[in-house]
This record gives sequence, C-alpha cells and structure tokens, in this order.
Amino acid sequence: MEPQVTPAEPDLPWLGPPIDARPLFAPEQRALMATLRALRPGDWRREAVPGWTVHDVAAHLLGDFYGRLARERDGHTGGPAPAPGEPLAAFIHRVNKEWVDAHARVSPASLTGALDAAGAGVAAHFAGDALRGASLGVSWAGAEPAPRWLDVARDFTEFWTHRQQIRHAAGQPSDPAPGPLAAVLDTFMRALPHTLRDTEAPPGTRVRIAVPGPGGGAWTATATAPGPAGGARWSLAAPSGEVEPDALVRLDAETAWRLCVRGVEPAAALARAEVRGDRRLAGAACRIVSIIR
Repeated sequence: MEPQVTPAEPDLPWLGPPIDARPLFAPEQRALMATLRALRPGDWRREAVPGWTVHDVAAHLLGDFYGRLARERDGHTGGPAPAPGEPLAAFIHRVNKEWVDAHARVSPASLTGALDAAGAGVAAHFAGDALRGASLGVSWAGAEPAPRWLDVARDFTEFWTHRQQIRHAAGQPSDPAPGPLAAVLDTFMRALPHTLRDTEAPPGTRVRIAVPGPGGGAWTATATAPGPAGGARWSLAAPSGEVEPDALVRLDAETAWRLCVRGVEPAAALARAEVRGDRRLAGAACRIVSIIR
C-alpha cells in the first residue's frame, strides 16, 4: 500500500494562532446525549431553527457525524455531488434537506441511539487527530483549503450550536459552561479578517470585538495592506499590543455567538453593543458570519 501523504498546511497566518478543539468533542457528545434524553415527546416537534424542528436538527447532526466518519475514518468516497453549475452553498443546503426529509420516518428513540453511537465515533476520531496539513475549506473564514485545526474547530462549533438550538426549542437557556463557549467564540472570530475584506482602511487600522465575562475574549483585526478590490487585507496575527483600536465593539457572549450564526441580525447586534471609535468600522465588524449561508 502506498503511504498516504498529508497535504501541506495552508500558510494563512492572518487567521491567528491555532485552536485545539480535540479534547472538547467527548464532553460535547455527552452533553448532547443528556440534552436529547431529557426531551419530552412534544419537544421533538418544536421548531429549533426556521423551517426545522428539533427532530430535523438531530437528524442533520447525525448526517454530519456519518459524513465525517465516512470521509476520514472509513475512506468512503460515495455520496451526492454538486449538480453542474450548482454553487457549493446551494449544494450543501440541498443535500442537508434531502437527508433531513429522509429521516422524518425515524423515531426519536432510534435517532438518539444512532447519534449516541456515531457521536462517540466522531469524538474518538478527533481525539486521535494530528491536526496537521490541509483540510476541508472554511469558506466563511476565506480559507479554502483550511488548516486542519480550523476545520476541526469549525465542526465543534457546529455541534455545539445545534445543541443550543435544541435547548432553546425545549425552553432551556444556552449552556453557560465557559470552556466550550470560549472555543466557539474563538473559532467564530476567525471570520473577522474575511468579514472586513471589502472595508477600506489604511494599513495599521485596528478593529476589535470584545466579549467580557467567562468564555469571552478579545479579537483585534489589523489592516495590513490594501485589498485587491478596493478593500483591505486584515489579519488577526498582526501585533496589537496595548494600542487603542480605531473601532471597538463590545458584545455580551449570547449576542456574540448568535450573531455569528445569524440568530441575531447585524443591526440588532450593533444596537446592543457598546461601540467606541469609528462606527463605520464597527458596523462592518458586526456583519461577521461564521456559517455557510
């Protein structure tokens, strides 16, 4: 058998330092199973996101689990492909809907059992991951291909977000545990340089999003050079030191993560935020989105 060659990791220093989400998957899987097993029968029919019930979101998670295991653990190459000329986002939304619709006949008990087994497999798979080389693209961060660490962290944010959506549908608040929340926010904020790519600013301009409290943090994007289409190139890696940013957006944690998945619209987030400095730059930062739309 020919030895497998790991593709070289993309050189994308503007994404900032790597995140290691590997230890978080097993606790997240246990939290998901506890959430699902506590649901009442009627909770499965509640709307979790527009157009999808709790049952639908759970089925979608199962598809995510199976897809990751099939591609990476099992080397399986079958499955749907984009139609000629079909954009990636449209393809993903189409196959997600097809999967969810096909699982409407699966009972909550069977779905929970399948998620238990597949989710444990995903957690074990990521626990042994080397976080080396190139991986699936993360389009919302402008990284295609993406470094492996970002692809893995992106999957963690998706699993965590879907669990919060299930919790909300069942009348529960977001999980306040600061460790997972910190990893989610840190991953989501890697979209900030890509978000600002069309925003004109002279080199050295700094835009900071700050989230106070447990699980929070601060992320400063610095304009490093003019962009190719009238905007600027921005980086999370450029040193910011103690220099006051040109625009500061301070958001509470709930608003921050929900903004990134469009549970809160940019205008609403900006209205809730404490803003200092250039409001044009602050408004541009609030257009951040960390999901495929």
